[in-house]
Amino acid sequence: MSSQPLTDKPKPLSGRIAIVTGASRGIGKGIAVQLGEAGAKVYITGREPSKSYAAQQEGLPSLNDTAEEIKNRGGEAVLVYCDHSNPDDVKKLFDKVASECDQKLDILVNCAFSGAPSILEGAGKKFYDFDPLVWDEVNNVGLRNVYICCVYAARLMVPQKRGLIVNISSTGGLHYFFNVVYGVGKAGMDRMATDMAVELKSDGICSVSLWPGAVKTELFKKMVDSGKLSELSGMEIKQDLAERFYKNAETPEFVGRGVVALACDENVMKKSGRILLTSDLGQEYGFVDIDGECRSIYNLCFLIHSFTADFVFCFINQSRKRLN
Repeated sequence: MSSQPLTDKPKPLSGRIAIVTGASRGIGKGIAVQLGEAGAKVYITGREPSKSYAAQQEGLPSLNDTAEEIKNRGGEAVLVYCDHSNPDDVKKLFDKVASECDQKLDILVNCAFSGAPSILEGAGKKFYDFDPLVWDEVNNVGLRNVYICCVYAARLMVPQKRGLIVNISSTGGLHYFFNVVYGVGKAGMDRMATDMAVELKSDGICSVSLWPGAVKTELFKKMVDSGKLSELSGMEIKQDLAERFYKNAETPEFVGRGVVALACDENVMKKSGRILLTSDLGQEYGFVDIDGECRSIYNLCFLIHSFTADFVFCFINQSRKRLN
C-alpha cells in the first residue's frame, strides 16, 4: 500500500475516537489508514515487533509503518503494542483510551487475528490431524479477544448512547474455508455481532459483521505465490485462475472506505445486527477502490464460478437474506 500525498480532503470523522485492532498490515491497516484520513483519532494495535508475525517473515510491514502512513495522510495515529491473546493487555488498551479521550470511544474495529501461521502450516490437514490446542492459536485472538474488546468498548459507548462496533469476518463463517477452527471462529464473530445488536439497540450502538471479498493482503499474496491456494482453501483452484482472482481482488483500503461510510451514516442503526458485504457498501454509498475500480461480489463470482458454483449460489442467497 503506497503512500498518497497529503490533501485537503474533508474530514467527516473529525473528533471521533477509533480503535482498530490488528492494524500492522492487511485489512486492519487499510481500515486504520482510511479512518485516519477521514479525520478520526485512531488507536492502532499490534504485537511488539520482536513478537510479531513480521519478525518471522521478511518484507512484512509493521505497526509503525501504519502509524506513519496515517500521519502522511494528515491523520492522527496512536500506536499501542498489545498482545490480544492476553486479557490484561487488552484491558490496558481500553484504560489508555478512556484516560486519554475523556472516557470516549466512537468506533471499534475488531481485526486482530493470529491464525495465519497455523493456516499456512496446516494446508491439507484435517481437523483431527492438528493438535487440539490449535483452537487457541486461531481463536484466542480471533474470537475470544473480540468478545473482550466488545465488552470494554460497550462500557465506553453506552454512556454516550452511540457508537459503532465492526467485526471483520469472512465467508468462512458460512462455507468451509481453510479449516474447521477458522470457520467456527468466523461464524462465532458473525453471531456475536448479531446478538450484541439486540442488547445494544436501546443504547444506540450499532454492531455489525463485515465480510470483505477477496482482499490483496500480504497473506493472500503468499497463498497465491506458493501455488497452494487450493490446498489451503479446500477448493480446486487452478494457478492461473488464482492469479486472476488476486489481480481482481479489492484492496485493504476498500474495506476501510466501507467502515468510514458506516461511521458517517446517521442512519447506521438500521444496519445493526446484520452481516454486510464490502462490495454492497460500495454500491450503496457510492465509493470505489483506491485504484478507481468498482468492486462487485458478482465480478468475483464470475471469476470463480467454475470451481465453486454451489458456494457462490449459497453465499449470495444467504448474504442477501441477512442484508434484507
